[in-house]
Amino acid sequence: MHDLLARPGPFRTAEARARGINARTLRAWVDSGLVTQISRGLYQPTDAEAGDPDLIEIVTRSPRATICLTTALAQYDLVDDIPAAYDLALPRGAHRPLLAARVAWRSFDAATFYIERGNEQIGGVAVPIYSPARSIVDAFRMRGYEGYEAATSALRRWLVIRGNHPSELLRIAHLLPRAEGPLRTALEILT
Repeated sequence: MHDLLARPGPFRTAEARARGINARTLRAWVDSGLVTQISRGLYQPTDAEAGDPDLIEIVTRSPRATICLTTALAQYDLVDDIPAAYDLALPRGAHRPLLAARVAWRSFDAATFYIERGNEQIGGVAVPIYSPARSIVDAFRMRGYEGYEAATSALRRWLVIRGNHPSELLRIAHLLPRAEGPLRTALEILT
């Protein structure tokens, strides 16, 4: 058995070629069920731990892409919305790969891109995602795209969770453009 079949994660066509696997052999592996094609040029051994194919594709093709806005708020159960596409942030000017997954790309300033960015296990995949607090602040500063209601709803839910403090949100909002004013107004109304 080839070492590509024994590894737990995805591999690309170019990696298979570099290890001596031609297109015909790769197609035979797919046809026989040894390998699953996740998207064009991206494969995973069938017996590997199943993960969300869209997230596997996102993380593999764009490792810096970070789940943000409504998708992050939904992941943290702070909104009831089920996003039609993944909200993904990249630093302004970064390459946006073509993906089979439905994606809404967002460009964030490179100076603020890594604020409150971490990894979470989602659908069996370690995915970069912004913290709940950062996601709420982003929803307020980008309310023209996301709508004021989603930001307010997420803020309401976040405030009732034990251990959460408005000062955490204000600290983050102070670091991001166009966020502090709308957030302060909402906090004054809700608290």
